[in-house]
Amino acid sequence: MKILFIGDIIGNPGRKAVSQLLNGLIDRNNLDLVIANGENSAGGFGITPQIAEELFELGINVITTGNHIWDKKEIIPYLPTQKMLLRPANYPPGVPGFGSTLVSAPSGETLGVINVNGRVFMDALLDCPFRGVEKEMEKMKGKTRAILVDIHAEATSEKMTMGWYLDGRVSAVLGTHTHVQTADERILPKGTAFISDAGMTGPLDSVIGIDKAQAIEKFITQMPRKFEIPHKDIELNGVIIEIDAESGLSRTISRVKMKLDK
Repeated sequence: MKILFIGDIIGNPGRKAVSQLLNGLIDRNNLDLVIANGENSAGGFGITPQIAEELFELGINVITTGNHIWDKKEIIPYLPTQKMLLRPANYPPGVPGFGSTLVSAPSGETLGVINVNGRVFMDALLDCPFRGVEKEMEKMKGKTRAILVDIHAEATSEKMTMGWYLDGRVSAVLGTHTHVQTADERILPKGTAFISDAGMTGPLDSVIGIDKAQAIEKFITQMPRKFEIPHKDIELNGVIIEIDAESGLSRTISRVKMKLDK
């Protein structure tokens, strides 16, 4: 089973990259499923039901999110109705939506997808992401051995710890949130694919997706302002993972870094 995981989709430029590049990636790589982090797909902050449906129509099977999941209030009533749009599993009990899901490939193979949010340098009041993953894995027992985990976290140490913690028990642990693709992709000793951050799908002519002049002004003046997303030098970032569905372990992981033609 071959899976494409797309790093954080940023606003309209990121959605444009998915629209124009995804079908070619699916065909060239014989992909079975596509998972994407879409928590910044609505103007750079949050996601709306309309944008979620747009991404599904483009060929994305499951959308993961993170700390910006609540930014667009209209997403709240939508979350309980759509099992393929995840919010982090380690929000407290009673929060609307799903922290994990099962998705079937055309071949009939099943992939479990789990979404958790880190706590280091983020929201320390969230429940433990490690215990959150364990709870979601328990739900999948007997249903699939192939499980992909999106850990949406600031600290590389927290993401790497999750990789080692789950090595041999899940197919892949993939980091998101920092919007910079790392070069540490590998198969861990017991068979789990890992990367600290899958990267960003959006404008490289920016500061993690934000207009660079505005980011400079913010850092220099510390004054609040509304950020905008530039539309230059757009790129799709992610990883392709090949999973042995029988064992649930990964055979290969390779980075995707593909520019959108002007």
